[in-house]
Amino acid sequence: MQTPYELIGGAAGVKALAEEFYRVMDSQHAARGIRAMHGKDLSAVSDKLYQFLSGWFGGPQLYLKQHGTICLSSPHAKYAIGSAERDAWLQCMDLALDNLNSSPELKSMLKDPLFDLADMMTNRD
Repeated sequence: MQTPYELIGGAAGVKALAEEFYRVMDSQHAARGIRAMHGKDLSAVSDKLYQFLSGWFGGPQLYLKQHGTICLSSPHAKYAIGSAERDAWLQCMDLALDNLNSSPELKSMLKDPLFDLADMMTNRD
């Protein structure tokens, strides 16, 4: 069985997903609330998402090597994240995967883990 990292096309595919994710977030009216949590320039956060997803998808642990730890709740704690924000994030990721013509196998493989990841960031009802 291939890892998500392999199914998406390695580093180039993960990088494309991170960039597409933030392009989608920047363009979706439904994502304006979570977009407002980010600065004007999305390049640094896109790179961090790429680094994180690389390891999380089964590829090189870029985020861990760069930042020394993987704690997602701390950097997100300053934002009010509820189910609406979680769902907007998931919608952006779904659209990004669709826009990259990701395989049904990859999307199925990621569906529950992405929900769990996004749900871990919620800090309000």
